[in-house]
Order: sequence, then C-alpha cells, then structure tokens
Amino acid sequence: MTETAGGGWARPEFTAVEQLRGPLLIARGVKGVGWDEFASIRLGAGELRHGLVLEVNGDLAVIQVLEGTAGMDPNDTSIEFAGSPLRIAVGPQWLGRVCSGRGEPRDGGPPVTGELTMPVAGFPVNPALRLPPAEPVLTGISVIDELTTLVRGQKLPIFSVAGLPHLELAGQIAAQASAQGEPFSVVFAAMGLTHADAAVIRAILEERSAAGDLVLFINLADDPVIERILTPRLALTVAEHLAFTLGRHALVVMADMTSYCEALREVSMARGELPARRAYPGYLYSDLASLYERCGRIEGLPGSLTMVPALTMPSGDITHPVPDLTGYITEGQLVLSADLHARGIYPPVDALSSLSRLMRHGAGPGRTRDDHLDVAAQTLAALAAARRARELSELIGSAALGDSDRRAIRFEQAFETTLMNQGPAESRTLAETLRLAWQVLGVLPRRDLTMISASAVDRYYP
Repeated sequence: MTETAGGGWARPEFTAVEQLRGPLLIARGVKGVGWDEFASIRLGAGELRHGLVLEVNGDLAVIQVLEGTAGMDPNDTSIEFAGSPLRIAVGPQWLGRVCSGRGEPRDGGPPVTGELTMPVAGFPVNPALRLPPAEPVLTGISVIDELTTLVRGQKLPIFSVAGLPHLELAGQIAAQASAQGEPFSVVFAAMGLTHADAAVIRAILEERSAAGDLVLFINLADDPVIERILTPRLALTVAEHLAFTLGRHALVVMADMTSYCEALREVSMARGELPARRAYPGYLYSDLASLYERCGRIEGLPGSLTMVPALTMPSGDITHPVPDLTGYITEGQLVLSADLHARGIYPPVDALSSLSRLMRHGAGPGRTRDDHLDVAAQTLAALAAARRARELSELIGSAALGDSDRRAIRFEQAFETTLMNQGPAESRTLAETLRLAWQVLGVLPRRDLTMISASAVDRYYP
C-alpha cells in the first residue's frame, strides 16, 4: 500500500478545483507545491482518492488522479499535498503477494506496509557505477536458453502481435526463471489485462507465488488509466530493493507495454500536449528509458535486476513507435511468429528474427557449457540455410533442390518439433536443452558442423 513520508500532511488544504479533464484535476491557488508531489483528494461524501502532481504553473497545479475523476464534483472537493513524492513500502514482505496496479491487496491479505519506504519514481543509475551484464538467467525454455540466452542485468523484450501467446510466454518465463541456485525473485507487472487474462496469469504463477518468490501487480483493463502508468514504477521500486539491498537476483516481467504507452498517450492528450508520431507524446522515448534503464548491475551493490518487457505491435508493424523505441533502448528482442503459432508450435519464437546482444556475457565456458555458443551459432546457420532453401523451393519447386538444401529443411523440421516445441508448463534444464540441440544437429553430417570444435563434435555428436 502506498504511503507518504512522515505519516501526515505537510501542506495546507486547497479547495479551488478549477477543472476536471479526463483523469486530470486542475487546482488553482496552490503555493509551494512541486512536481511529482503526492496529494490526497477528499470528496464531499468522505471518499479519499490519491494523485500525483504532473505540472505546476504559477498558482495552477495539474494533478493526475490515480483512481480517476469519475463522480467528482469540483465544488465539493478538497486537496491536501504531502510535501514529498509518492513513496512505497519496500522489503521481503511483498514476496508471495498479489496486488493491484496501485499496490493494494488482491489476494485477501492485509495491506503491505513497512517502516522502510522508497520513492516510486526511482533513482537514475550512475553510468560510472553500472557493471556490464554477466551470468545467465535460465528460463527453462529451450529456444531462449540455447539461442537468445537472457543475462543478469539485461533488458530483453518480447515483440508480439495480437492473438499470439506473448502473455503465456511472459508468465512461463516468470514461473520458471532461475539464477543457477542463487537467491532469485520475480516481480510481474501486468497492465491492461482482461479479467480472463488476469486469471490465466495468476494460475501460471500460482506455484511460484506460493513459494514466496514472486510479487504480482495486476492492473485490469477496466481499472483507471493512471494506475496503468504507476504499475511498472511500483514493480521496479520493489524489485530494486530486493536486488540492490537484499542481494537477490530479481527479474521484472512487464506486460503489456503497449497498454502502458496507450495510457501515457491518453494522459498526454488530456493535458493538451502536442502529439508526435501516431499521437504518442514526444517524450515517449525518455519515459520508456526511465523504466528500462532502472535494471542492471551496480558496482558495490549485491544482486542484479533483469527485465523482460512484453509488447504487442499494432498490425505487426515493428516500426510502430512502441517497438521501435523499445528496440533502441533494450539489448535484443524475442520476436514471436504468427506462422509458427498457426502450425501449433509453442513457444512460437522466430529464432532468426530474435537476438540477445549480450548472450556472450552470460553463456559459454565458465558460465553455461563450453559448447553452448558454438552450438547456438551452428543452429542459427543451419536455420538460415533452411530458410534460403524454402524460398528457393517456392521458385523452382522442391523436386529441384539439392541434397544440402533438403538436409537443411529436414534440420529445420527437426528443430521445430524436437527442440523448440515444448509445453507451456514444461521446464527444461540447460543440459536437456543442449542434449536436444545435439540430437537435432545429428540430422546434418559431421562435415557440415564447421562452427563447432572437433573435440565437442567427438564428445556430443550422436
């Protein structure tokens, strides 16, 4: 549950509500109020709502109301300012809890409280103290662990389109991810979900939540739009304390970031700001960066914070502002394929379109297994050859293909059915993933394994 520093109100009460505009309240006659200040809004019927100051101009203050402005009467509303930004209690008491996007309990338990609080806006990480990501975070999903290994401190988004199982994949990553036996926690921030999707996510994460390793924030589609903007910030604040104070390796999964950006656009339009691309605010890049760049590893502090944001690309357009700007800030992407999904393959990750730019920092000798990077490179090369062969067969017919092209296509089929395709609740160890990878490579003759050392071929080639 959110709270303010000091437990009391540091400002006098203001009653001059100038205007209600969508989720925004404009107050007149304010003095000594600062940007991002927390406010308590009291309605005439005794109802209490909360808000954050977005802008101050002279004696005018623009306040975003977290619960929305529906039912508010400008003539019967008073505002009290806290004198400090919004803060949230932090600590291990969050683990195992299911809360709303504002941190209020959804699991029937008591509110989450504590003496130690942190500002929700977070603190910028000093670039001079930022350590490069290192060591793997294993997801138990073969196509990710083999070809696009997630690294502690990395931000690796999922790019999807409507109708694909990105939410299920994000939930499976949150349910199965581990840091090879070291203390590990997951914070899942769900934004704009339907009630059915929220039930699916709770079911997927039930076991991890019961084990006390997970914090789940759920913002529903019918919740106030302002809450959607607050949800990822609450999740990151809780995760930062778990990682950098308690020394855990924390994974933050955020879905769907497109819903978050649409909420940001709605608030921007209510404020009367000039729109930029696709009517999104011009500061969309910096706003996303203020979230994504809160993850990483910090010199002198224990733990790490890794991030997997999931987003849907409207009409599958990867140049849309949300995936486009996300791609600039993050270190790779997992791209889901509608074709693979239509053929019943889960997870439908397009291996050739996906990339983990920091994989070499988390995989290979001393981190996973000596042959891991070579096996991944050989697999991708064979998949690329298979794609070329399929394109060629569409031009000249499959009967005209050579032996090498036919082998490449057989390899692709074996890869999809043997290694890639696994159940949404199936978790594989890295040893099992690499065993299956070698089994698939067995479709190719030894002479074609040019990217793998001879000693590894002698040891693992079936």
